[in-house]
Amino acid sequence: MPEWTSIADTYLHPAAPSVISVSPVPLTVPGRPLDLELRISAPVTGTDLPVILFSHGQGGAYGLSSLDGYLPLAKVWAARGFVVIQPHHLSAPRLAHQVADEPGAPFFWASRTQDMRDILDRLDEIERAVPGLAGRMDHGKIAVAGHSAGSFTGELLLGARATDPDTGEVLNAHDPRITQGVLLGAIGRGGDAFDGFMTARAPVFRTTDLTTMTTPALVVAGDKDDSQHWTTMGPDWHADPYHLAPGPKTLLTVFDGEHLLGGIQGHDSAETTDESPDRVAAVAELTAAYLRTAFHPGDTSWQTAQDALTTGPDALGRVESK
Repeated sequence: MPEWTSIADTYLHPAAPSVISVSPVPLTVPGRPLDLELRISAPVTGTDLPVILFSHGQGGAYGLSSLDGYLPLAKVWAARGFVVIQPHHLSAPRLAHQVADEPGAPFFWASRTQDMRDILDRLDEIERAVPGLAGRMDHGKIAVAGHSAGSFTGELLLGARATDPDTGEVLNAHDPRITQGVLLGAIGRGGDAFDGFMTARAPVFRTTDLTTMTTPALVVAGDKDDSQHWTTMGPDWHADPYHLAPGPKTLLTVFDGEHLLGGIQGHDSAETTDESPDRVAAVAELTAAYLRTAFHPGDTSWQTAQDALTTGPDALGRVESK
């Protein structure tokens, strides 16, 4: 198996540019109990940069389930030519004591998607808040990415539907400004398939309808991601957004990948049960390459990444599309 540096550098991009990261960038949002804080990561150089909005998961890690997590992905995406915007959702564990009595607590499903819409409404303001970024973002090329509970945020923005168990309101957050998605360790179908031992904690997942999720997306699923707390269906449940949503969709199955796909939440995370720098690097590079080609159809990054990382005896995954 190649070393991480081989995957990230030798195989694909031998000369990645430097990256800047600024945090927190606060936005005051009327009606939101706390400022919407963001981390912005971008390459030092370059213009017409597509934007990735990233929604963090709902794990127990105090700091990593927040705008400060997932840097193993964010720094690679930024180096590959994207502006990565990571909001600090109200559901972040370290905010729990401040928002415990707010409507929507503790998961804030509707607030999460609203965070993303607020960001899109104020991209000009965000650009001006980061030194050297103004005028370099392409506001017409927007992707949403998310992991675990953050993937549910992404699914809703890409067109999936669900019903808020607290209000009975249909969560219809589809945003046509978002034209691509990346769903990692995604939430699968609702109904009887959502039958794990912790399902009472997130009844909104039981109402998930993926058949309306029309926006193109890459679904990233570990073939060992057996999330018994949510479902007894096994790892295939996390591939439901590929199988149940209409195309175009692409599925990347990560070999031996569990829920954190080698440690995408953070290097040396105690929550990672399948720690593998190679796996993290492969996920980061493949997702970046997918989006590069999606936004620039003449770009060969996606094919190059597949040739390097999903073929031959050392393949780290497989790809299928519809």
